[in-house]
Amino acid sequence: MRLFVAIDPPPPVLDDLAAFVDGLGTVRAGVRVTARSLWHVTLAFVGEVPEDRLEAAVAAVDRARDLAPSGTVLRLAGGGRFGRGRFTILWAGVHGDLDPLRRAATRGLKSRRLPFDGQRFHPHLTLARPGDKVPREVVSADLEALAGYTGPQWTVDRLVLYRSHPGPKPWYEQLHVVQVPPVQPEPAGRDRH
Repeated sequence: MRLFVAIDPPPPVLDDLAAFVDGLGTVRAGVRVTARSLWHVTLAFVGEVPEDRLEAAVAAVDRARDLAPSGTVLRLAGGGRFGRGRFTILWAGVHGDLDPLRRAATRGLKSRRLPFDGQRFHPHLTLARPGDKVPREVVSADLEALAGYTGPQWTVDRLVLYRSHPGPKPWYEQLHVVQVPPVQPEPAGRDRH
């Protein structure tokens, strides 16, 4: 089974992004746009693991929750392109300090001896795979529009272990969700001198 650990932006953040994405030329061209149900921000890609390692993966996400900082504030903003020609992928960027969450996810995986992709991490949310089906000038205009996009902020409140079901109509199955503890407010009336 193919696994990854991710965070999901909340519905109002996705609503804002969806309204923006609807105006992109790539979308209007009717090419392969990532379904909203697949929008997420990957923290760690585990890859293929045997079914009997699922319990270890669940424990790894529990451990990541214990290590994760509370109160991480993010926003989807900017964007770019991976690849060229038929391998072109458009994405929205993620602004905020995501590194502590990524470290928590990878440390959780290491604690259970699970593999993960350790290559350079570029936080993003995949929007579309236009390949070479969209004229270059349309992709260029979309990249310029993405560069100016700024979505609403949100505070990360959960980590998700997903199973990826690839194919012509890919889908992701939530296997385990853990809540990231919120920031605890200072007790009222406490003198801060």
